[in-house]
Amino acid sequence: MLVGDRWQRPDTLVQIFDPGCRGMCESCIQTDQPGAGGRAESGGRHPFEYVKWTKVGFPAPGAAAAVAAGVLPPEDAERGHSLAAGYVHWQVERNRAALGRACLDTVFLHNPERTGDRAVLPIVLREAFAVLEEAAAAGHLSAYGIATWSGFTEGLITVEELDRLATEAAGSPDHRLRAVQLPVSLVETNALELALDGRGPIGAAAERGWQVFASAPLHGGELVRAATGDLAALLRPGLSVAQACLLAAASCPGVTKVLLSASAPAHWEAVRAALDQAAIPPWTLRKVCDVLAPQHPG
Repeated sequence: MLVGDRWQRPDTLVQIFDPGCRGMCESCIQTDQPGAGGRAESGGRHPFEYVKWTKVGFPAPGAAAAVAAGVLPPEDAERGHSLAAGYVHWQVERNRAALGRACLDTVFLHNPERTGDRAVLPIVLREAFAVLEEAAAAGHLSAYGIATWSGFTEGLITVEELDRLATEAAGSPDHRLRAVQLPVSLVETNALELALDGRGPIGAAAERGWQVFASAPLHGGELVRAATGDLAALLRPGLSVAQACLLAAASCPGVTKVLLSASAPAHWEAVRAALDQAAIPPWTLRKVCDVLAPQHPG
């Protein structure tokens, strides 16, 4: 995994499950991991066959170089996050060079909610979008998106506003903003419940034909510890708790990709066995959300 400008030995390989093809079909490298360390690696090709997306936002170990280049304000380096236009351009170029890719598939702006000022956020995003539109026009990336943990739930961003800002940045509705990433799980049920009615960020993104990446389907392992066998049986008899909860996230209407990781081959086999199954019907997901509602008020 490339973290900023350093390679981190991939104890956990990230793969993407595509509900449309009912199988894990893409290995990938995620760049820009907050709080990660790593060991330096210079030159050579990356060790994975596929590179599907990268992220920009957390400077990680490369912060000093970005500050020295004059593209990262020292105060942004201090707080460990920036979506400043100059830094976005600089990091995209660094990622292209480090990954050995002339054209990146998708570049995500990472955790825009970390910008800190609700009034300034639309300006920051529009300027960053303009940089990414220029990179797309130059053939340096195919698409870009937003990866957020709480931006939608906190009301800081909406798909409609993102679409408008991208249109302004591109000067046309034919922009390259084509993806959103957000948590989808039986812990973060709000997005799932709204999607069952074709509403919320997932419904709005699906309506526009955007890719929707579901992150944290097990909520950092919390679901494996908290969910019960009865819940798993309600979702899909015969699956383990982890398998059933993964399949629930993958079955969310509008979700096109699910981000998965595992630390051992046996875990991957369990994941494959679960996600090769047919999707859980919407009425079953709705029933499960109703069961969980008292535990997740509001």
